[in-house]
Amino acid sequence: MGGKIVLETKRVGDIAGDFFVPSYQRGYRWGEVEVTRLLEDVYQNGEKNYCLQPVVVAKREGHYELIDGQQRLTTIYLIYKYLSKVNPSFHEPAFSLDYQTRSGSAEFLKILDVSKEDENIDFWFISNAYKTIQKWFEIDNRENRSEEIHRSFKDHVKVIWYEVDGGEDPISLFTRLNIGKIPLTNAELVKAMFLSRDRRPKIEEEKQAEIALQWDLIERELHDESLWAFLTNSISSVYQTRIDLVLDLISGKDEATREKYYTFFKFDEMRKSVPLDEIWKKIYQTFLILKGWYTDHDLYHRIGYLIASGTSLEEIFALSENKRKSEFNECLSDLITESLRLPNNVNYADLSYENPIDYKRISRLLLLFNVESVRRMDGKAQRFPFDKFKHQKGHNITWSLEHIHAQQSEGMRTQEAWKEWIKIHIPSVLSLGDGHGDLVGEMRGALELKELDRVRFDEIHEKVVGLLSVPGNIEYMHSIGNLALLNTADNAALNNSTFDVKRNEIIKMDKEGNYIPYCTKMVFLKYYTPSSENQLHFWGEADRKAYVEAMNQILKDYIEPIVYLKEETK
Repeated sequence: MGGKIVLETKRVGDIAGDFFVPSYQRGYRWGEVEVTRLLEDVYQNGEKNYCLQPVVVAKREGHYELIDGQQRLTTIYLIYKYLSKVNPSFHEPAFSLDYQTRSGSAEFLKILDVSKEDENIDFWFISNAYKTIQKWFEIDNRENRSEEIHRSFKDHVKVIWYEVDGGEDPISLFTRLNIGKIPLTNAELVKAMFLSRDRRPKIEEEKQAEIALQWDLIERELHDESLWAFLTNSISSVYQTRIDLVLDLISGKDEATREKYYTFFKFDEMRKSVPLDEIWKKIYQTFLILKGWYTDHDLYHRIGYLIASGTSLEEIFALSENKRKSEFNECLSDLITESLRLPNNVNYADLSYENPIDYKRISRLLLLFNVESVRRMDGKAQRFPFDKFKHQKGHNITWSLEHIHAQQSEGMRTQEAWKEWIKIHIPSVLSLGDGHGDLVGEMRGALELKELDRVRFDEIHEKVVGLLSVPGNIEYMHSIGNLALLNTADNAALNNSTFDVKRNEIIKMDKEGNYIPYCTKMVFLKYYTPSSENQLHFWGEADRKAYVEAMNQILKDYIEPIVYLKEETK
């Protein structure tokens, strides 16, 4: 953003002057859809304030070079031409449009002789747009519609007026805004407020330079993936610049807001009553608050969990205002407790993997179990890695509930899945020692078959699962004591594997540097199970009870104890 600028919102009715469309731009090309959408947006908005996208100009001698906004401005011109035709009390457009290379277009706009629409392509698009405007106004009550649109243009509808310094290279700016499809962002427009040379009170150049440095510092710090993943579940592409997150927070923008420049409009309204240096102070202080949460060990984990589990940053920020740290922490604890609350007389031991609502509840509890386990480590040297948990290689990671020990063959319906399942279970059968040679031979024979039928696979599956399972597993298969957070993508064979196979895969993934949630790793390395009852290759009653007891200890401040009923060993 080189040079100085004028940045303001300007009522459509106040747009005046001569606009010059340079040769590097194509002609007017809006069709019926775009023209109708503009009219509908203005009409449906009624008497509320409404702002169109930016009109970007460079001031030249006696005219404006129109860098961006030709399509919108031409359509507004045509609407005014129609309004002045149907009602003499409505004035003609207060501005004109001229073209560097499109001979006759300026004159055609003035007279709008649609009989000449076939003389060139520009005349055709202009004529078609005018006929679309005429058609739209003649639906229902023409007079009423024209009065409402004229009043809206006069009192309620604005454009973002972005006037760059004469030294700005207009072709490069036009290329970025149009050919490159990179529009002006809310952040760019808000930043431009502090550099503006418009008529409103401005700040000194030294202060402007300081703000520019601090602005870049905030943007750079927000590119720390650990900080970014703590604050939001969105990958960076959702925000064109990362400081947008801070600006959206101050403006009160929520996910349901569809207005593209909502945040800039809020700041533009703010600067009418608040000095610019006070607005900047609010932006910078807000960032420092977020950074303070990030550096505080307890706040980092509590807020990080809440955001990861679906609580909005806006809600948490509002909760923090005008509160001491101890009060804020109490509020966060209440929010966490509420996020895990179950209906009356329901216990987490009663929830089932097979119930979609229960699935979400168990997932949320296991997330907190992981976060809290890391938070409570001695010395506070470890932090839960929200960046690794949420994102990998620029994509969101989907964590699923996985059976720690699976005894069924859900989701395996293909030859490839059956053979893969058999293949990855051979090492586990071999690890049990001599006496299982016949089964291993049967498994290897199945792998060599050109066609493995379902019946034969089910027979092998039953034998292997029986060998790698302990009594009493089936009735607890879908309960919380047999579930952990794991990301195995769409690997049906691994998802339906026994404990020993999954344990080996976890160790392999860990060695390769893949992120595995802390408690999931603890499960498969058998750290929860008392050493006296530890059967390395199996997941049974003692393991489940120890696992659930660890949850009860870690989460005792937030949930009623998980009542894990005594099993009858068969």
